[in-house]
Amino acid sequence: MKGDRGVILAFQEQFERAQSSASQANRTEPRAISAAYDSALGLVTIQLQSGAIFSFPAAIAQGLAGAEPDALAQVEVTPMGDGLHWPTLDADFSVTGLLAGMFGTPRWMADLQQRQAS
Repeated sequence: MKGDRGVILAFQEQFERAQSSASQANRTEPRAISAAYDSALGLVTIQLQSGAIFSFPAAIAQGLAGAEPDALAQVEVTPMGDGLHWPTLDADFSVTGLLAGMFGTPRWMADLQQRQAS
C-alpha cells in the first residue's frame, strides 16, 4: 500500500507539471482558432488566436499535394489549437511548424526547395 501511495504522488506531480507546461504553451505559442481550404486559390488559411491569418498553398505540403479539393476542405483544428488534421488524408501539421515553413519531412522539404529552384 505504501508503494501505491508513492506511485500516486509521483503521477500527481507529473500531471501537475504537464498541466503547467500546457498552460504555458497556450499562452506563448501560436494557436489556431479556425482553418479552411479555398479551392479557388488552392490555399489553406489558418486564423490564429492572435488575430493574424496565415495561408499556404496546399500543393507544397506533404500529404496535401495532389489531394482532391473535397478532402482538403475537411481540415480540422486540434482541440488545443496547436495543429491541423485532415482525417481522410491522414495528414497532420503543427501550427508552429507551418508558421516556421515546415511543410513536410526534411526529405520532402529538400525536394520542395529543389523544385522551387528549378
